[in-house]
Amino acid sequence: MDNILTTGPLATATVVPAPAAAVQQVPGRSGAVRLTFIDNLRWAMIMLVLSMHAAVTYSGQGGWYYKEHASLSKGELFIFVTYQAFLQSFFMGLLFFIAGYFVPGAYDRKGGLRFLRDRAYRLGLPTLLYILILGPVTEYVANGNWEGGPKLGGTGPLWFCEALLIFCAGYALFRVLSRKRVTDEPKPFPGAAWVTGFMLLMATATFFIRFPWPNGTSFYNLQFCYFPGYILLFIAGTLAYRHSWLTTITRATGKGWGRLGLAGGFVFWIVLLVLGGDNVEAYKGGWTGQSAGLCVWEALAGVGLSIGCLVLFRERFNRQGRWAKFFSDNAFAVYVFHPPILIAITLGMAGLHWPPLVKFVLATALSIAASYALCAGVFRRIPGLKKIL
Repeated sequence: MDNILTTGPLATATVVPAPAAAVQQVPGRSGAVRLTFIDNLRWAMIMLVLSMHAAVTYSGQGGWYYKEHASLSKGELFIFVTYQAFLQSFFMGLLFFIAGYFVPGAYDRKGGLRFLRDRAYRLGLPTLLYILILGPVTEYVANGNWEGGPKLGGTGPLWFCEALLIFCAGYALFRVLSRKRVTDEPKPFPGAAWVTGFMLLMATATFFIRFPWPNGTSFYNLQFCYFPGYILLFIAGTLAYRHSWLTTITRATGKGWGRLGLAGGFVFWIVLLVLGGDNVEAYKGGWTGQSAGLCVWEALAGVGLSIGCLVLFRERFNRQGRWAKFFSDNAFAVYVFHPPILIAITLGMAGLHWPPLVKFVLATALSIAASYALCAGVFRRIPGLKKIL
């Protein structure tokens, strides 16, 4: 995901928060600049992706190739559902924000045609790799057979690349149609009223999209029930580049929104579950208070945690040692290759009669270790693969 999520010219900022950690920059490809804290944030989010898929394996909540269908107590189910709900609220949206941040600079530097060609190469080829090879392999590992032949067409986690390619094409079309000279203009990070309005817009759009596309449905593996947030955060990322928000956002602002997303989000979550009851279908979409409440909660937790994470990593994780660089260099390959590895590990653990939460933690740790080892030691050494991974 180099040049897609973590490279691009850093917008020159004349407004710098005080006190704020210096944003470390290191050379990237094609004269671009890498932001170290964004690199670190990216691989942390990708580890959470593996964690989410391990959680679905043992909770049974959500879509995944293999589920163990364990018998869960109410307490175990609450822990799994709460963990997965909080992750879903922000981690993929934050990756779209990061991707959006580097799009304007890439477009300015390359022009429309080269920009789209580069995105098609770096996003389209990994997606095809998954559809044609890794997807069928994953199906075979999960089921032990292909039931009539290899199944092509599934994008698996590469739906992200597919969606991002569409978003990039939309941005290019916007730039062509607008015919407006775009300039960088550092500005202070938006105030509380603007952020609150952004959350309400996200919640409202999500509420209405869940009429035709309820939570849990998908179209060729694209879950449109979450796309209002993804689109808005991608757009916010492009604006963050133009206005240097990654440097103008203050430490206090990041802490405030982060705490609201985590602590306030947890209180909101408990209230929502108590008042909404256990009618799962009511939360999925439609004219229900549960659906409206869930949409508002997702926007509050997701945006709050995203802002908090950006500032936390800028302030605390803005350097890379050997291990952080290793995690960063191999993160996208891990994202692409982890499904069959995780499934093989969880299948191998099927005979362990341990509590599901214990197996979830162990499976997460083992899948991260195995995925990184195989990607660094094998897959990224295959001629041609390293260029797209």
